[in-house]
Amino acid sequence: MTTITLEVNGRIVTAEVTPRTHLADFLREQLMLTGTHIGCEHGVCGACTVEIDGEIARSCITFAVACDGARVRTIEGFDDDPLMARLRDAFATSHALQCGYCTPGQLVAARDLIRRKSSEPDLDIRTEMSGNLCRCTGYAGIVEAIETVTAEAPAVPALPTERWAGPAPGPGAQPARAAATALMVSSSPVRPPSSGPVRGVAPAVPARQIKVEVGPVTVENGETRFTQSFVLEHPRGDVWTLMRDPARVAACMPGLALDPPGADGRLAGRMEVKLGPISAGFSGDGTMVRDDGAQRMVIEGRGSDRKSGSRASGRVEYTLSETVTTSVPATRVDCVIAFTLQGPLAQFGRSDLVRDLVGRIGAAFASNVDARLRAPDATLAPAELGGVSLMLGVLWGRIRQAVLRALGRAS
Repeated sequence: MTTITLEVNGRIVTAEVTPRTHLADFLREQLMLTGTHIGCEHGVCGACTVEIDGEIARSCITFAVACDGARVRTIEGFDDDPLMARLRDAFATSHALQCGYCTPGQLVAARDLIRRKSSEPDLDIRTEMSGNLCRCTGYAGIVEAIETVTAEAPAVPALPTERWAGPAPGPGAQPARAAATALMVSSSPVRPPSSGPVRGVAPAVPARQIKVEVGPVTVENGETRFTQSFVLEHPRGDVWTLMRDPARVAACMPGLALDPPGADGRLAGRMEVKLGPISAGFSGDGTMVRDDGAQRMVIEGRGSDRKSGSRASGRVEYTLSETVTTSVPATRVDCVIAFTLQGPLAQFGRSDLVRDLVGRIGAAFASNVDARLRAPDATLAPAELGGVSLMLGVLWGRIRQAVLRALGRAS
């Protein structure tokens, strides 16, 4: 394994990857940025297009280790970009998408094209966009959308004429190469490669194991219900400041990402799940009810995964109370969790592995909350809900218990 540190959508990320892990797989599987799609895996179709240090690149043929020290921007990183907003509107108006699988790569490539060549009178959009393939639209709508935005002559900074044309440099880059990279000064500053901690960014904070108590798991009328409790050695007010914000809570939960709540309290989010041979990406919406006086939060949501055909709904209620641990003011977090699963993933909702799985997920969540409270500006390890590691951990625990029981009987 190799440790890399890079900036992804404005956030510093430190992670361990194998030398042969492609950037696309790293973004999707470890960072849960599933807007980067994988099509041909040969760098031909363009569905995996992202920005690396201001230049578009094929993430399916770029190694993640080659991006150590680089600045990566995926389709999720353009939410506040005015030019991308105009392109999205134009794509919708011109009916430039059908299944939408190629659309993230089309948008990233189209934005790059407009930034570089919008002023050219003989711009051939079909030729310039020929590196992005679409099997649905016939390209007419895509070309029309790009023409519409190009005609607006967006005022964007020109790309530098001197820039490094090779892969993103890692910490061992040669001085000349590092200097060339430093010239890449497009719309946002580029962080120069470094073999040490990123200047101005807090390093990753070591995780502490937090004991999580899991109550009995009950299933009634298809709904699985259980409780979780853990204690954090932090004042109750500090814990509530973090846990009253659903987006900050979601960032600590493996596999979950929430958008900021709307004025009416409604939420939208995504959860990536991998359990055994099944992977699913749930997208949905929900509501929240917050009681600052009682320091209690209730979040309800529902979502579906088109790929597996699974549907889920759930409710999480947590309440904070004061306690003392080794003479240190602490906070007890009591959670009540209930959910229903329909479709292929429902087998895991009925499995006797649920208690072990939720205990491990809860421990990861509690550890991340504790780390965020200890160092608010530090980098959290990428949170992911990976069935392989969870299932292996659960199975190993059960094998160990069986061996200990057998040894006990033998003695």
